[in-house]
Amino acid sequence: MTQHEVLLAEPRGFCAGVDRAIEIVERALRKFGAPIYVRHEIVHNTYVVNDLKAKGAIFIEELSDVPPGATLVFSAHGVSQAVRQEAAARGFSVFDATCPLVTKVHVEVAKLHKEGYEFIMIGHKGHPEVEGTMGQLTEGIYLVEDVADVARAPVQRPDRLAVVTQTTLSVDDAAEILAAVKARFPQVREPKQQDICYATQNRQDAVKLLSPQVDVVIVVGSPTSSNSNRLRELAERLGTPAYMVDAADDLQPQWFEGRPRVGLTAGASAPDILVQQVIDRLRALGAVAVRKMDGVQETIRFPLPMGLGDKSMAEVHSSRS
Repeated sequence: MTQHEVLLAEPRGFCAGVDRAIEIVERALRKFGAPIYVRHEIVHNTYVVNDLKAKGAIFIEELSDVPPGATLVFSAHGVSQAVRQEAAARGFSVFDATCPLVTKVHVEVAKLHKEGYEFIMIGHKGHPEVEGTMGQLTEGIYLVEDVADVARAPVQRPDRLAVVTQTTLSVDDAAEILAAVKARFPQVREPKQQDICYATQNRQDAVKLLSPQVDVVIVVGSPTSSNSNRLRELAERLGTPAYMVDAADDLQPQWFEGRPRVGLTAGASAPDILVQQVIDRLRALGAVAVRKMDGVQETIRFPLPMGLGDKSMAEVHSSRS
C-alpha cells in the first residue's frame, strides 16, 4: 500500500444513545462501586464492553445470575416487559440505559395495543432490540425479516394493524419491506416519524456519499453490531468492496492492493479511539493523507436517568479526528 489517501465519513462513530448508555454504567460504578450488573452487552462493541468489565461491570443475560440487592443496568437495546417485571420482583436497583429512540417505539406499541392494534415488526430475529420490542406484548406482534415473510404474517385484524421497525436497520431494506406490508395491508398504520434512528440514517447517508469516491470501504464495528453490518452491506451494494474490523489489527494489507483511495467509517457503537488506531495502522501501511468529508453535525442530547449524579444530560461526543 503506497501513496494512499484515507477519506473519513462524517458523521461516524458514537451516537447520543450509545454515549448515554456508557455514561450510565460509568456513573453507576462511580456512585455505587463495583460490581454493577448489566443485562446484555451495554452496546454491541467489544472494546467498550471490555473497558467497562475492567472498571467493574459484569455482563449477564439471565437475571438469576444477579445477586439480591444488586444494581442492574438495562442495555441500550431495551428489554421486554417480562424482564422488567422479573427485575422488579427480584428487588434490584435498576437504571435503564435503553436508547430513548427505542423507548419511543415501546411507548407507541403499548399505546396502540390498548386501542386494539396488532403489529408487524420489521427487524432481525434474535437481535436484543427486536426481542425487547416484541416483548412489550404477549401476543399480536409478528416479526418480518424480509419481503417473503410479509406474505406469511398471520395478521387477524388488517383494519387495526400498525408497523414498527428495529431502529438500526438499513433504510433501503426497511423501505422495501414496508412497501410489501402496505401492498398486502393497505390500511396499515405507519409511525408518525420512521423508527430508524437519526444516527443510523446519517451514517448510511454518509456511506452513500463516501462509497463512490473510494476504492474500498473500512467499517469499524463489532460483528454483533447491526448498524455497523448495515454500513458494510450498503457500501458493497453500491459497488465498493467493504470490510468490517473490530480493531486495527484486523486490517489486511491485501485489501488495499490496487485500491489507493480508502473510505473509513464507524458504526454508532464504535468509539473514536478505535478509528484513530485504524488510521494509525493505515498510515503504517502507506496512507499519506487523511481527509474528512463534509457531513451532518450531530448535536442531539438525551437526559440521564434520575439519581446518577450532577449532570442531567449526556451529550454526544464532539471530539472528532
